[in-house]
Order: sequence, then structure tokens, then C-alpha cells
Amino acid sequence: MSESPRSLLSLLTLSPLGEDRWSAPTPAEGPPRLFGGQVAAQSLRAACLSVEPGPRPHSLHGYFIRPGRPDTPLELVVERMRDGRSFTTRHVTAVQEGQAIFELTASFHTDEDGSDWQEAAPTDIPAPEPGADTERDESPFGGFHATNPFVIRPVRTAGSGFAMHPCWVRIREPLDADPRLHACALAYVSDLAVVQAARAPGSTGMPFGASLDHAVWFHRPVDVGQWLLFRAGPVSNFGARGLARGTFHTADGVLVASLAQEALLRTSGRFPMPPGMADIKEEDLATMKPEDMAALWQRSRRTGAADGTGD
Repeated sequence: MSESPRSLLSLLTLSPLGEDRWSAPTPAEGPPRLFGGQVAAQSLRAACLSVEPGPRPHSLHGYFIRPGRPDTPLELVVERMRDGRSFTTRHVTAVQEGQAIFELTASFHTDEDGSDWQEAAPTDIPAPEPGADTERDESPFGGFHATNPFVIRPVRTAGSGFAMHPCWVRIREPLDADPRLHACALAYVSDLAVVQAARAPGSTGMPFGASLDHAVWFHRPVDVGQWLLFRAGPVSNFGARGLARGTFHTADGVLVASLAQEALLRTSGRFPMPPGMADIKEEDLATMKPEDMAALWQRSRRTGAADGTGD
């Protein structure tokens, strides 16, 4: 089964519904849940559209409240919290079928002069090979990667298995040189496999996991059309919650963004698989061909959406 990459630009093209209200695309194809990064990026885009030219996003903080559903209208409601000379604040509620599924607060900052310092960048991670943006990912997740708006190239070493992080990412399609648009694109990919990255070292199996809240700090202007090193790893696991922190660096080591995410990690049960995949053993899932896994995802969409967390 062959699938084409999804256009991020089309996902970020919002339709006005009224003053500070927007409709966002939710394509029917793909997994039975909306990708959290998509909803975060669309919410940030709605916030951007309510801010006068000039200020750029410097941070976002969001809460995932309910699973989002594909092919279901998504309304983004913007509240103008503050318009200052240096900082602007917006609150966005993403709504499906009358219920909030995601809440976001974004802050914008007008550029100012200041010092330029960062913690030393990692030096032991190889850069992507030439042609890495066109080579096929043969991991079990290759089918998903093939439909992602971003090219994803995990940096795999001996013993790392199919771990996603660290990985190199860059967007497939050209974007205008709009720093706000690139920040929205970075918000999209910032949710990639962070739940798995929050698990304690040495964890086994596939427990129930879901994003709870997510924060991104945009330190410097970013060009998502260039390779970015995305790293995320665990900080704490306790009480069925795990915290992960992550960073984005350019290929020459410039820190462009940092993130933190808390995830629900329940050891009773396994990660919520969609219908048609729930009975598959983990060892079989790990060896499944990408095209077979993609076919199962498509079949699951037709048989119904996966259950939410119930919390």
C-alpha cells in the first residue's frame, strides 16, 4: 500500500467562521485519532492570525483534553488576552462536536536586542546522509513516516531498536519565509513520539500512553526546511505520569527550540491500539512491514475510532 505525504500547509490553511473563530481541516485519511501536534499547530496558527504583524511566538502551553477525531469539524476559538508593546497573549480552544479537545495559550514577543548564549550542542550525533530525505525508512513505522509532512530520519545505534529519538526532521514542502508559519510547523513535529520518549530507561512492553500537556519555547527563528536534530528523553516517571524534555538544534548546533511534555503512562494494559490491531502481539508488530501496518491503520479508521482515556 502506497500513501502520499500530507501537506502541512493545507492543514494550516484555516477558514474564517467569524471574529476570532476559525475552521481547521481534519482529513479523513490516516489513524483514527488526530495527531496532537496537528491540533497544536492549527491552534497556534489561529492565534497567529489574530496578532498584528511583527511579534513572533516565543512559547506555547497546551492541554490535551479529549482525543480529536478525523473527518469531524474542528473549530478554533481565539480569546485575545493581552496586546502589549512587547508581549501579546492569546488563548485558543479547539472544539469538536461542542466539546473542547485542546486548550492552548501562546505568547508573542516583539524582537529586542540582547545577549546570545546557549548550552553546548550535542557533538556525537551524525548528520543526515546525502539523499536521506528520499530514502525509504524500513522500520515498522516507515508507513507512518511516509505520510508525515516531515521527513523523519531516526539516528539508530546498536541496541537502540526502533527508538524514534534522536532523529533528524525537515519539512517536505516549501514554506514561505514567514517566521510564524515555521513556528507552527515546528509545533506540529514537536509532538512526535514524545510519549514514548517519556518512558523510564529500560521500560518494556507497550503500556497505555497519551499526551497530557505540552509546552514549546521558540528561542530563535527557525527554518523547518533545513535539517533539525530533534531529541527527547525522560526526566521523571511517577504515579502513571511521565515527563519528557526535548530540544531542536540546527545541523550546525544552534538551539532553536525546547519542549516539555507530561504523558499518561499506565502499566495496566497496553498502548491503545485501534480496532483491527488490538490483538496483535508486540513482537509481531515490531516485525510488521510498513505497508501492512499502514493497511491496518486504514482498516481501523473504517471500523471506528479508538477509545479515549476516559479521564
